[in-house]
Amino acid sequence: MTPDEFRQAGHELIDWIADYRADLEQRPVRASVKPGDVRSQFSRTPPESPRNPEDLLRELEQIIVPGITQVQHPMHYGWFPSNASLASTLGDIASSGLGTLGISWESCPALTEVEEVVCDWMRQLMGLSGQWEGCIQDTASTACLTALLIARERTSDYSESRGGLQAEDRPLLVYTTEEAHSSVVKAALLAGFGRDNLRLVSMDPGTRAMSVRALADQIESDLADSAVPCAVVASIGSTGVTAFDPLAEIARITAAHAIWLHVDAAMAGSAMLLPEYRHLWEGVEVADSIAWNPHKWMGTILDCSLFYVRDVQHLVRVMSTNPSYLRSSVDNEVKQYRDWGVPLGRRFRALKLWYHLSIDGIESIRDRLRRDLDNAQWFASQVSQSEHWRVLAPVHLQTVCIRHEPPGLTAEALDHHTLAWVNTINQSGDAFMSPSQLDGYWMVRVSIGVEATTRNHVENLWKLIQRNASDQLILAEKN
Repeated sequence: MTPDEFRQAGHELIDWIADYRADLEQRPVRASVKPGDVRSQFSRTPPESPRNPEDLLRELEQIIVPGITQVQHPMHYGWFPSNASLASTLGDIASSGLGTLGISWESCPALTEVEEVVCDWMRQLMGLSGQWEGCIQDTASTACLTALLIARERTSDYSESRGGLQAEDRPLLVYTTEEAHSSVVKAALLAGFGRDNLRLVSMDPGTRAMSVRALADQIESDLADSAVPCAVVASIGSTGVTAFDPLAEIARITAAHAIWLHVDAAMAGSAMLLPEYRHLWEGVEVADSIAWNPHKWMGTILDCSLFYVRDVQHLVRVMSTNPSYLRSSVDNEVKQYRDWGVPLGRRFRALKLWYHLSIDGIESIRDRLRRDLDNAQWFASQVSQSEHWRVLAPVHLQTVCIRHEPPGLTAEALDHHTLAWVNTINQSGDAFMSPSQLDGYWMVRVSIGVEATTRNHVENLWKLIQRNASDQLILAEKN
């Protein structure tokens, strides 16, 4: 493809994307395919000759789009807000079009230095002190793995330079809760701690936040058993119910025992752009590492996860790779982001944040976050005021956990009823929500925060929920 051919095809693709976004509300929210439907429409063998971009655009519409659950749809309330603002999409296109190679400062000085700039912008916007320095990882999962790797090395006095964890005479332990994201468990396993050395600390039954007393007791018990407490992963806005672990109190314990404290604020980190919500992570300045995803609620297109540490020298010592072919005469003057995480190469992700912040502006982003918070409170109040409906967890931000609890149902029947009404709505394509378990029983998470979602959409969702829950009761009585 020549630049002129690219220009024509690119204009057509941009026009298609703009129309697609403008008409998104007219499409079903949930993917309308069965397993194998998309795959079966492609040739079993790769194309032998070039095809016209117009043909691909047609197949994009006819084959690909039906197989997409539309997370940008204003009636999407599942999992978490996964906004992809059009402003940041331009940055993503620019990144791809430039085709940079991010393996060292020398390979693309602008990539490194723009990333330095936007990470520091975000640090300031979150109210963090100048002791923090950051980089852009792909996801919070990778950031958590990196945090546990460098925690492991600090606690073991750099065991990687000797025999690794298997040569240590005492086990190293990681502490978190059942509310923590599944990536925390995965990171602990990949970092070599082993499942037996992962401690799931008890939680407050009402808030689902980590119990500080239980954490302190568990640490003392483990020390008495000659184990080595290594890291605590605190959830700031947990996946299930958006619980907030008491960071300031946890930080006092970790500081007293020289335990690494990693703060996982993957979705809720966006709220820290609002000064009035920063009390929710009081104590963060004592933590050792922080991760949160602008590619969620804030709206910078995937993949864009911010990872901050206070001890950069330690991070680089653990993660550094310095083969001769990557060395240059300016190495002592610049950051080498290959030493800040697992991958050697990196995309020019900073352009997405630069475009997003520059075109949309932080105040419009803050206004949208406050709109979502207000809509969540309105929705929660409607649920709480309605007979036989219950809000199951404190509504700290934009996620509301609900259940319809009509009298006379057994626990098993209640689970069946909950799944019946939410699955009926999801399958209809009118809206999408995530069922999830809390204390062993099914509930429904309503995550409000898609860029296009207004109060009118939330009102329509509540009507849809009530109608379908009622219909399922009538249907159950008939059967």
